Amino acid sequence: MRRTTVLGSAGTLITGALVAGALAAPTANAQSDRHHRDAESIGVAVAAARAAATGIDWQDCPADWGLEKPIQCGWVTVPVDYAKPHGKKIKLAVDRIDSTGTPAEHRGALLYNPGGPGASGLRFPRRVTTKNAVWAGAAKAYDFVGFDPRGVGHSAPISCVDPTEFVKGPKADPVPDSEADKRAQRKLAAEYADGCAEKSGAMLPFMTTPNSARDLDVIRAALGEKKLNFVGVSYGTYLGAVYGTLFPTHVGRMVLDSVVNPSRDKIWYEANLDQDIAFEGRLKDWMTWVARHDATYHLGDSYAEVRGQWDVLRAAAKKNPLGGKVGPAELIGFFQNAPYYDSMWAPVAEAWSAYAAGDPQPLIDSAAADPTDTAGNISSENGNAVYTAVECADVPWPTSWKKWDRDNTRLHRKYPFMTWANAWMNLPCATWSAPSRRPVEVKTHQGLPPVLIVQAERDAATPYEGAVELHKRFKGSRLITERDAGSHGVTGLVNPCVNTKVEAYLLTGKLDAGDRTCAPHATPQP
Repeated sequence: MRRTTVLGSAGTLITGALVAGALAAPTANAQSDRHHRDAESIGVAVAAARAAATGIDWQDCPADWGLEKPIQCGWVTVPVDYAKPHGKKIKLAVDRIDSTGTPAEHRGALLYNPGGPGASGLRFPRRVTTKNAVWAGAAKAYDFVGFDPRGVGHSAPISCVDPTEFVKGPKADPVPDSEADKRAQRKLAAEYADGCAEKSGAMLPFMTTPNSARDLDVIRAALGEKKLNFVGVSYGTYLGAVYGTLFPTHVGRMVLDSVVNPSRDKIWYEANLDQDIAFEGRLKDWMTWVARHDATYHLGDSYAEVRGQWDVLRAAAKKNPLGGKVGPAELIGFFQNAPYYDSMWAPVAEAWSAYAAGDPQPLIDSAAADPTDTAGNISSENGNAVYTAVECADVPWPTSWKKWDRDNTRLHRKYPFMTWANAWMNLPCATWSAPSRRPVEVKTHQGLPPVLIVQAERDAATPYEGAVELHKRFKGSRLITERDAGSHGVTGLVNPCVNTKVEAYLLTGKLDAGDRTCAPHATPQP
């Protein structure tokens, strides 16, 4: 799950009982829900049959999509509401590149979702054109297929605010100093929710993970594939888990990397609280690394010293935003890249080191939005709109401000880096006007084949417990753990232990007899 700057901060996840010996009669709402689910099941079958008959008219990609030949692009038509498959429809953007191997090696299409919710998967075929070595083996067997999920990018994009206003900084410090600060942030969150309803209200009730899973099945059918072969990363793991629950007999080979905890008790309020804790731990890992390389960065030779430098930087930016653009919110938006990705350890440290040495420009350039980047700002605003819409639609959120205040105040005491920033990013769901659904109960149904789960032990965005939970729910799955590592998105990294197991599964369908633990990938160097 990716956090991006929003509102006044920076942020980029039911139990029931039966009386013993008796079954309660379904309520009217339960009967209505069941009827709606049945209608959606019929609707997706209708839409998939229609897509299978139509196929995809592959053409050269539009020049402004940034997808070079021989990648091709096309469209798949899906219903907005699967309960009404003959009603309003939207078109989803898809792209592909043919497999690089022989006809005998060809295994069909491999679809990819990078997460979000709100991220585009259209760049996946570029792993072939850019000769990505980690994916070269899989590329021999599969056509690589990317897509923009509903509401994203070129697929009937939604919006909540003007992109120029969305990226404008500096924003208010997400850590409140007073009740007045909290009231101001609550007002911003409510205004954001209202903006979503005003600009995209017709789509909001249908921006759910189950609907995106149904879209996946329609894309599968349009491709002429009997089974879906799928790689999902971050939020893409939840999309894959829901797809596997709804369409178990349609699953071919599925790799789920950096796993969202699929428990109904976690989606999405509690999952975001869990993130706050995990980010603090991974931030410490990075700052300890920075301290180990004090000869390069000169920010302190212990974690305590480096953390102290962060506090100094944060306070300075709060008093006088760097370049008039970068305050604490923007700093969090940039610095959170380091806990997310090991590949960002050195770049973030370098910009910070330059600031400490008297040159703030690299930090300003990295952390401040570029008002002239029209396309980038539109994409950022759209991504955040989809993130909010999906998480708010997937499940009813707490509406009591007292609960939000109590939970985040408590967490902030021990985990201050991300807690309040994350809270404000998600707070629009507390006043969301569109309907929400009850989350799918992710579990194994008859026909689901073995799924491969890959997870770094110290991942901040999707804590390790999520992979363990999904492993329990998907019977026959295998879990590969990257020990003592925490970079988000393991399958994209160079780690032969992980890479060979993922490739072998995709090519042969075979899994190890049991779960496996891999040593960490190479530690970043300055």
